Amino acid sequence: MVPLMLQINSTTRIALAINPVDFRKGIDTLAAYCLKQIGIDPFSGRLFAFRNRAGRRTTICQWHIAV
Repeated sequence: MVPLMLQINSTTRIALAINPVDFRKGIDTLAAYCLKQIGIDPFSGRLFAFRNRAGRRTTICQWHIAV
């Protein structure tokens, strides 16, 4: 498995989730959270940052459509 690096430039949009999320629920739940709670399509090309309830763990996701 090759680690992926995020390339962030001055035009990269980042959405921060204010409320903590439960990371045990998986990537599909985070995508649904983006759409329902944040109001942004997860496939918009933005980066999404989430934190857990304790505030000790952060996850940054970016979804894309595989061709």
